Amino acid sequence: MLQKFFKYHGAGNDFLLADNRDGLLSLSAAQVRHLCDRHTGFGADGVMLLERSESKDFRMQFYNPDGSSGMMCGNGGRCIVAFAADLGVVSGKFPVVFEAPDGLHTAVILSAAKDLSASKDQSYTIRLKMSDVSGIEYIPELDASFLDTGTRHLVKFADGLHSMDVATEGRALRHELRFAPQGTNVNFVQAVGRELHVRTFEKGVEAETLACGTGVVASAIAACSRGIAGEAMPEGGMKYSVRTALAIMDVEFKPEGEGEALTASQVWLTGPTEMVGTIECLL
Repeated sequence: MLQKFFKYHGAGNDFLLADNRDGLLSLSAAQVRHLCDRHTGFGADGVMLLERSESKDFRMQFYNPDGSSGMMCGNGGRCIVAFAADLGVVSGKFPVVFEAPDGLHTAVILSAAKDLSASKDQSYTIRLKMSDVSGIEYIPELDASFLDTGTRHLVKFADGLHSMDVATEGRALRHELRFAPQGTNVNFVQAVGRELHVRTFEKGVEAETLACGTGVVASAIAACSRGIAGEAMPEGGMKYSVRTALAIMDVEFKPEGEGEALTASQVWLTGPTEMVGTIECLL
């Protein structure tokens, strides 16, 4: 079967997306691995299928490059909203509500490079509501915080972020026995002025990625739990500007409590998305 995929990236996090509203496409782990391979395939940080939902705008099915699934991807969630807009499934006039592996998500299309009636080649700024977060665990021997933002993340604050060997250090922490068998994503964070700078080693990708949406969210919430101040927002909210390799993303949430007892509700992730192009392949 000849299958068409659309390539999008969110702040450098790149994905292959397919319209599966007819329900005919089923991907094996081997097919996902082939598609995502940057040497023998087309290259991506993940694959997503946009599927029909009985009650919401659509359903998101996400696969890591190793073929695993069942988790949320923040930048993937923003990219699939852009894809849905390009397909005409949703418009910029109303909030978008879709199903994801970790539950329902709401998104707002804040801006577009072209008129939303155009059918392709759109660039959007998309604000995505993430899951509420609780149960932060500080691990003294690692000097790091462990939390789940739809996907499991370890957040470690470090100086000299830009010269770090993230591949080596991230891989070691990703395979720490305490996180087995699922493993964890690993974020290295440095506060620079009024920004958080973040580099992420992603499990499933098994490498550093240019951005990770759930990791950006985890880093901001972990910073708040460690007493690193963000920008105060109305009604007790907090906002952090987070710099990844190619973009600055904003994380907003309402914190309650402090330290390991901190909880975050009304969590929103905002950043850019862009369509790269299309490919066709035999499956």
